[in-house]
Amino acid sequence: MAKLDIFNREWIDVIFTDRNQAYGAYQLRKNNNKTTNKAMVIGAVLFILVMSAPLIAKFIKGMVPEEETDRIIQTEVVLTPPPPVDEQAPPPPPAAEPPKPRVDQVRFPPPVVVPADKVRDEEPPTVDELKVADPGQKTLAGDPNAEIRIDEPVGTAPPTKAAVVEDNAVYDFASIEQMPEFPGGMPKFYGYVGKNYVYPAAAREQGVSGRITMSFVVEKDGSLTDIKVLRDLGMGTGEEAVRLLKKAPKWKPGIQNGRPVRVQYTLPIMLNLEGQ
Repeated sequence: MAKLDIFNREWIDVIFTDRNQAYGAYQLRKNNNKTTNKAMVIGAVLFILVMSAPLIAKFIKGMVPEEETDRIIQTEVVLTPPPPVDEQAPPPPPAAEPPKPRVDQVRFPPPVVVPADKVRDEEPPTVDELKVADPGQKTLAGDPNAEIRIDEPVGTAPPTKAAVVEDNAVYDFASIEQMPEFPGGMPKFYGYVGKNYVYPAAAREQGVSGRITMSFVVEKDGSLTDIKVLRDLGMGTGEEAVRLLKKAPKWKPGIQNGRPVRVQYTLPIMLNLEGQ
């Protein structure tokens, strides 16, 4: 019994003698060895393929040429031509010479590497000279009254004043730092209007009364220019208001950034026939 092999094909034929051998169990047992061997071979092949997949992928990747990652993109650049040179335009003024230094300056020769046959002996400033003067590119006489300048070039020109930019812009009276004002204030102005306004005869006969709106520019010197009538009552009332403003005393100009500027001003003038 120890040598009995129940999986032997002969035992399978004995067991299924005179029975339906087309039954599935007979076929499974009959083909068991073949199926097992086939499964072993397929499993071994799949295992080998799985384990060697990285090597195969690396080998295939080495056979395929790599695409260029850095591509040169050519772009056509069209440069606009420079503006034409105006030959009649005056040349720019020469650069201003820097002002004198505050302390005397003596020339300190810079080190220059030259061949030995071209060396020229030039004595540097002595210690006594450097006690009263600063080293520099050239010898200059100082100006004790000059301003102290740090990291700025110096020269022989006298000190210059800062350039003042002329401001001719017309400001709105609502955004100005200090508004223009009639001498003595607005009560004085309306008193001036009441004393000097000449009521036109046609307006007096028609009983014209109401408000005239005037617009003008208070210049830097206080004079009034660009006088306009924005709202007129007719009958010569607007023309008389223009005449009155042209002869008015100079105003105090508007101030912006500490300097007088031109200011656009809008002002109503009340005309009352009963007060005339």
